[in-house]
Amino acid sequence: MRLTVRDAAGILSVSEKTIYRWISQGRLPAYKVGEQYRFNRSELLEWATAQRLNVSPDMFAEPVSAEAPQPTLTEALRAGGVFYRVEGKDKPSVLRSVVGLMPLPEDVDRQFLLNVMLARESLGSTGIGDGIAIPHVRNPIVLHVARPMVTLVFLEEPIDFAALDGRPVGILFNVISPTVRTHLHLLSRLAFVLREPKIRDVLQNQASREEIFRCVEQVEGNLASVGHGQQGD
Repeated sequence: MRLTVRDAAGILSVSEKTIYRWISQGRLPAYKVGEQYRFNRSELLEWATAQRLNVSPDMFAEPVSAEAPQPTLTEALRAGGVFYRVEGKDKPSVLRSVVGLMPLPEDVDRQFLLNVMLARESLGSTGIGDGIAIPHVRNPIVLHVARPMVTLVFLEEPIDFAALDGRPVGILFNVISPTVRTHLHLLSRLAFVLREPKIRDVLQNQASREEIFRCVEQVEGNLASVGHGQQGD
């Protein structure tokens, strides 16, 4: 979805003038189409999460759809798995370890997947701050998988990821989806839960899998209430 300046201003709860200023400063990812600026929803989600902006619930609300219901983030995390003490001394070696751990179908070309992730990192870091990165969020990784998955990895030692806040990254989320729509759905939920201090606490403490699932499920429940509240407006 290509958002307008007005859309972006409403979602980020700022004036259109502020949006234009951020664009001129090179802070906000935008595309010029003719004489107008447009924004990619997933890029805006990534940017807002990294900046820790108090964005509008519209950013996270899911449109009503007649299609099959989308998975919860908790379900995707259970499918993708949580891994601890993963080794790697730099981006290439860490991402190679991550790709090797992901529970992917046998016919998936893991080397190709790694190359795509490394190419994405060459465009700019996916580190969003607080030692967290979400590799390859701008261009959805869409594979022939039975169900979408989010793999969470805790590194043995944090590494330099060129994150916006300059902190080394020790926590990575990777989203694999069968469709672009599902990718955006999971990304929006991930961005929503990462706003919560208690989620960041359990991540920094490298809590047990079940504790992480339980905490994410609790916070994710608040997203459902956001959606119900909007439908009644």
